Amino acid sequence: MVTKRNLITRSRRLVVKIGSALLTNDGKGLDVPALAGWVDQLAAMIDDGVELLVVSSGSVAEGMSRLGWSKRPEHLHELQAAAAVGQMGLVQTWEAQFRRHGRHAAQVLLTHDDLSNRKRYLNARSTLRALLDVGVVPIINENDTVVTDEIRFGDNDTLGALVANLVEADGLIILTDQLGLFNKDPRSNPDAELVTEGQAHDPLLDAMAAGGAGVLGRGGMLTKVRAARLAARSGAFTVIVGGRIEQVVTRLRQGEVLGTLLLPEQGRIAARKQWLASHLQTRGQVIIDDGAVRVLRKGGRSLLPVGVKAVSGGFRRGEMVSCVDEAGHEVARGLVNYDADEARAIAGRSSDRIAEILGYLSDEELIHRDNMVLV
Repeated sequence: MVTKRNLITRSRRLVVKIGSALLTNDGKGLDVPALAGWVDQLAAMIDDGVELLVVSSGSVAEGMSRLGWSKRPEHLHELQAAAAVGQMGLVQTWEAQFRRHGRHAAQVLLTHDDLSNRKRYLNARSTLRALLDVGVVPIINENDTVVTDEIRFGDNDTLGALVANLVEADGLIILTDQLGLFNKDPRSNPDAELVTEGQAHDPLLDAMAAGGAGVLGRGGMLTKVRAARLAARSGAFTVIVGGRIEQVVTRLRQGEVLGTLLLPEQGRIAARKQWLASHLQTRGQVIIDDGAVRVLRKGGRSLLPVGVKAVSGGFRRGEMVSCVDEAGHEVARGLVNYDADEARAIAGRSSDRIAEILGYLSDEELIHRDNMVLV
C-alpha cells in the first residue's frame, strides 16, 4: 500500500503552499521567525535533491498591516492596492531568508488566463522549469494587483494545485493553521478525529470539510479538499497539515504521519497519459520515419525533429498532434513544442540547428516524451 512515508520520502518535485494566517502571525505583520523556520526546512529538502516551488499567500494581509487596515477590504481596487504594497515585503522576506542558505528566490505572479491559454501555460511551465534547473526557488502568488473576479483562482489552495499540475509535481503540501482534515468540525465537536489518509475523490470528504475561510484568507478546508482533487488530475498527492507543528516539513520528509494525506486514483504518469489520450482533439499530423517509430515504441524517447518526414495541419504550439508512420498508421499523439510552420521548417533537421533555422530555441524536442502517449 502507498503510504505517507514512501510517498514524501521518494518525491523529487513538490509544491508547498503556505496560508496567510501562518505567514502574517494572524494579521499582525509578517511572522519573520516562522517564515525563517520554514525556509530552513525547505532549504534542507532542496539540498536533499527535491525541486521545490512555494505558493505563498500573505500579500494582501501584509499590505493591510503596512497600511494600518484591520479589516479586509471589500472593494477590488483596495484589495489590489493592499496586494501591491504587501507583495514588496513578502518577496523581500522570502529572498532574504533563502539567501541565508545561499539560494535565490524568484517572484512569479500568475492569473487564471496564464494557465487557461495554452501558449501562456507552456511559457509559464518553461519559466518555472528554468528556475528549478538553476537552483532558484519560485515564490508563486496570484497576481492580485491586476486580477479581476472573473479570472481569479479564488484562493491559493487552488493555485497550488494548478501549479502542481503545471510542473507535474509529485505532490502538494498545504500548510494551514489546522492540524489537517477532521471527520467533523473540531471547533464544535470535541470528539472529532483527524483523517490521516483518504482518496482525494472520495465524496464523503465534502461533508467532513466544515467551516469557512478565516478573516485574512479566502480558503477554508473545503477549498483544500477541492485543491487535492485538482492536484490528483495529474497524479499528485496532497498533504493538508498544520504549519505550526514543530519541524513539520522535515518530519513529513522523514516519513512521519502528520496531517491528512489525500491520494490520487492513478499514478502521475498514468493520469497524465490518460488526459492526453482522451481529453484533447488532434490539430495536425506529423509523419515520422521508421527510426523514429522504433524509438518511440521501444525506447520511450521524445520525438526529435530529425525523425519527421512531413507536417500537415495548422496547429499552434501546445496543441495536440498525431504522429503517424509512413503507411499512415497512428503511432502516438502528443503536445507539440512548435507551431506548424516552424515544425515544417525544422522537419528532418538536427536539434542543434533549430536556433539557426528559427532564430530561437524553445525545446530540443518536437514532442517531449512526458507530453506523449502511444496509441
